[in-house]
Amino acid sequence: MSSRPIIAGVVFTLFASLASAQDAKTVIAGASKAMGADTLNTLEFSGSGADFAVGQAFSGSSPWPKFIDKTYTRQVDFRVPSSKMDRIRMQGENPPRGGGQQPVRGEQPQNQTIVVNANTPWVQQLEIWMLPQGFLRAAAAANATVKAQTIGGRKYNVVSFTGQNKAAVNGYINDQNMVDRVETWIDNPVLGDLKFEAAYSDYKDFGGVKFPMHIVQRQGDYPILDLAVSDVKPNAPVTIQAQGRAGGPPAAAAPTSPTPGAPSEKLADGVYLILGGYASLAVDFKDYIVVIEGATNDDRANAVIAESKRLIPNKPIRYVVNTHQHFDHSGGLRDFVAEGATVITHEAHKAYYEKIWSAPHTLNPDRLAMSPRKPAFETMTEKKVLTDGNHVIELHHLQGSGHNEGLLVAYLPKEKILVEADAFNPPADQNAPVLTPASPYNLNLVSNIKRLRLDVQTIIPIHYPANNRKVSIAELNRAVGDQGTK
Repeated sequence: MSSRPIIAGVVFTLFASLASAQDAKTVIAGASKAMGADTLNTLEFSGSGADFAVGQAFSGSSPWPKFIDKTYTRQVDFRVPSSKMDRIRMQGENPPRGGGQQPVRGEQPQNQTIVVNANTPWVQQLEIWMLPQGFLRAAAAANATVKAQTIGGRKYNVVSFTGQNKAAVNGYINDQNMVDRVETWIDNPVLGDLKFEAAYSDYKDFGGVKFPMHIVQRQGDYPILDLAVSDVKPNAPVTIQAQGRAGGPPAAAAPTSPTPGAPSEKLADGVYLILGGYASLAVDFKDYIVVIEGATNDDRANAVIAESKRLIPNKPIRYVVNTHQHFDHSGGLRDFVAEGATVITHEAHKAYYEKIWSAPHTLNPDRLAMSPRKPAFETMTEKKVLTDGNHVIELHHLQGSGHNEGLLVAYLPKEKILVEADAFNPPADQNAPVLTPASPYNLNLVSNIKRLRLDVQTIIPIHYPANNRKVSIAELNRAVGDQGTK
């Protein structure tokens, strides 16, 4: 067989690639000139709108809960590069519905500072590079390619490059040389390879710099930011200094990793509290281990699994109890499935988990992605009891909770311990002034304890107090005050 066709094919592919890269440079240069990116070193834009808490929906079919952004300002220095966001946030769901640390009382200042260095996660850098001018600068510095595409009757030049996480970053440039949309994919412990997109519209000219007056960011099919821009200041003087952890999480960020390690303590015979950011319980049944709440992400799940096996050696983890589907309470479940554990959860969550866990996890493969197995579930509606004749764990559904439609609590009647998530998050200072009106989530928990006639002495909040103090039922009763008797 002649090698000439093969050589010709290789040469053609090489020239096609070079032509595409050359075309991309031309497209990027044209858009940069039209949008004023060439002369833009810094940018400040402000407005108002709404942000939405990813992974904190009331149900698996609900959008992320909404918060009002009374004011929103972002400064960007493309030269460093760096970004600083300040906003005043207010309650958006009335009555409160879902998570995200609801209810927000009054006006809540939040801020986020990103100064890019060699260790800055790509997902944080995207706050800069997904902006229209930011995308053009990043694409110009990368080995970008371009292709023509028609969507909804509109023609686009789609410029693409590969991000630091090995995912494509695509920018859709319209026939006016404006960036209409930027999309990429990021890793999420629950949803896997998660599409992250930003849409830009209603461009206006600010001294030769074109900038959109409407910005909508989306993750997981729902908006995470909907901003009406009111003011844009190109090349404004900005000073952005690294401040460590900022007051507000990046819009695109997945749950953060807890402190390494998983310290533990014995609560009662065969009952162990595992701390380290979030709380979990490991209970020693006759032939197996029951873990209550895997939580957060892969690192946390693996730490809880390892500590449970250390505390209770030579027994498998047969069950992991999941309180609800919010991402900070389900991000580690896939590792328990890989471990061979059966997930006990409310029936409202089973179909949701089966659907989302079938999504690819290629950007950051976890144990289940590397060793696939079908998840096993045991679901419940209002009550389920686990017992080996010695230990008893009662699982109850919190009826009427606005936090989540399938929110569960675990009650150990012999030990008089209640394990709960988000129904009561104790304050850092247990002697802090009582907030009024009381949180509806706190009131709902008190109401359900009374309805179920649970004799609770100790509460184990999954969001455990930072000082690791023991939380008694008295703290909850103090938080609701007289309202808890009505």
